[in-house]
Amino acid sequence: MITTRRLLLAAPAVLLLPQASRASPEAMTEAVQAFTRGATVRSGRVAMDISPLVENGNTVPLSVIVDSPMTAENYVRAIAVFNQRNPQPHVITVRLSPRAGRAILATNIRLATSQVLLAVAELSDGSFWSDSTQVVVTLAACVEG
Repeated sequence: MITTRRLLLAAPAVLLLPQASRASPEAMTEAVQAFTRGATVRSGRVAMDISPLVENGNTVPLSVIVDSPMTAENYVRAIAVFNQRNPQPHVITVRLSPRAGRAILATNIRLATSQVLLAVAELSDGSFWSDSTQVVVTLAACVEG
């Protein structure tokens, strides 16, 4: 290979190009730990509603409902959704207050491939509750690179 001045000048730019990130179970665990600040996450009180079989991963309806009276003393502070295989493991965080009335998150997400989704709710007493589900995607989205 012949080294030219143009090749040497372009080399640093090539080395600095952003790499396509890919979430993993480990990356999802790290994202959950960051959200919970290392607190224990218990299963229950959270219900995730998403189809277990998704034909098209480009737009997937998702709902998360948390069992909470939503009073000034007992309410949901935040709901977060995490995934294992999209480019970024932390999908969304929604902050709530007692004035929300009900602890519900309804949105559409993109799914790169079949994977596990995890919803975590932070309650006003500092506890964290979760629900997870496996989703099978037949037509992938979020394909980068």
